[in-house]
Amino acid sequence: MSGQLILLVDDEPHITELAALYLEQEGYRTKAVTDGKAALEAVEQRSPALMVLDVMLPELDGFEVCRRLRAEGNPVLILMLTARDDDIDKIVGLEIGADDYLTKPFNPRELVARVKAILRRAERPALAGEPITVGNLTIDPGRREVKAGEELVDLRTQEFDLLYILMQNRGMALTREKLLSLAWGYDYYGQSRTVDVHIAHLRKHIAPSAVKIETVTGVGYKLVG
Repeated sequence: MSGQLILLVDDEPHITELAALYLEQEGYRTKAVTDGKAALEAVEQRSPALMVLDVMLPELDGFEVCRRLRAEGNPVLILMLTARDDDIDKIVGLEIGADDYLTKPFNPRELVARVKAILRRAERPALAGEPITVGNLTIDPGRREVKAGEELVDLRTQEFDLLYILMQNRGMALTREKLLSLAWGYDYYGQSRTVDVHIAHLRKHIAPSAVKIETVTGVGYKLVG
C-alpha cells in the first residue's frame, strides 16, 4: 500500500491538511484539490489509487464528479464525505458508484482505517466456494452472481460481500463490528452506521426473494429464510 496516491477533494483546507498529515504518516502520497472540475482533471492526469471526495463542492458537487467518473468507466476508488448524517446522501453516493462514505466531522484515524480497508478490498483475491442457497435466494461467489428464484439480483461489490457473509452465517446474529471486520476488513469501529446504510440498501435489492435480514435489537443483524 505504501506510496499509493490519495486524492483529497474538499474546499476546506483544514480538512485536506489534516487528512494529508495522517495519510502521509502511513506512507501514502497525497494531492489536494478544492473543486469538482479540478478533481476530474486530477484523476485523469494523476491516476490516484483512491479519492476522498466531499459531497459539497464548488463547480461540480461530489455526486456529479462520481457520476461522471463511473459513466466513463473510471475505476478509481471513491470514499465520499458527507456533512449531514442523512442516510439518503449515503445511499445516493453508493447508488452512483462510491465505494464507501464517511460523515463529517470525522476522526482522522477512522479516515485512514477506511482508506486502508477500501484499498485492501480492491486487492484481495476473488471469493471462492460453492454456491449457497437460503430459501429461494442463491449466491455464487465464483460467478459473483445472486439470484432470487431465476431472476438475477444486481448488487455492488460491497453489497455482494455483505450478503455473502450473512448467508454464510444464516440464522446467526452478527454484530455491526463483526460485519465490518468480515465484509469490510475494518479494524477501527468509530462509526458503525455504514453497516445500517448498506443493510437498508441490501434489503431493497433482495425484497423479491423470501429471504429477510432481521434486526436483532442491541446486537446487529441476521439473515433468515
